[in-house]
Amino acid sequence: MDGADRKAAIAAYKERKTAAGVFVIRCLASGEQWVGESTHLDTQQNGLWFALRHGGGLNPGLKAAWRAHGEAAFVFEALERLPEDVPAYLRRGRLRELGDAWRTRLGALRC
Repeated sequence: MDGADRKAAIAAYKERKTAAGVFVIRCLASGEQWVGESTHLDTQQNGLWFALRHGGGLNPGLKAAWRAHGEAAFVFEALERLPEDVPAYLRRGRLRELGDAWRTRLGALRC
């Protein structure tokens, strides 16, 4: 890749739109579910799995289930994407509302 191609690739990366939305993590072994919100839905699973593999993560129940059942027992699924036309200053609030609605609907815990 020459310099011009590299600059074009970097510019394209910076211009890409990120998908915001709500996701669920399901433990197939225990049936537990955790619902969370993300402004970068497409890359959220990578970050969560990395943290959990290394003993991190924000939710103690999720960490405990991960340690007890292992990575193979978990599934990540995007539940709902926020429309692209939602202004940036309204995204966090709208994501919180959607997350609360999905947690109620599924009987899930906060991720």
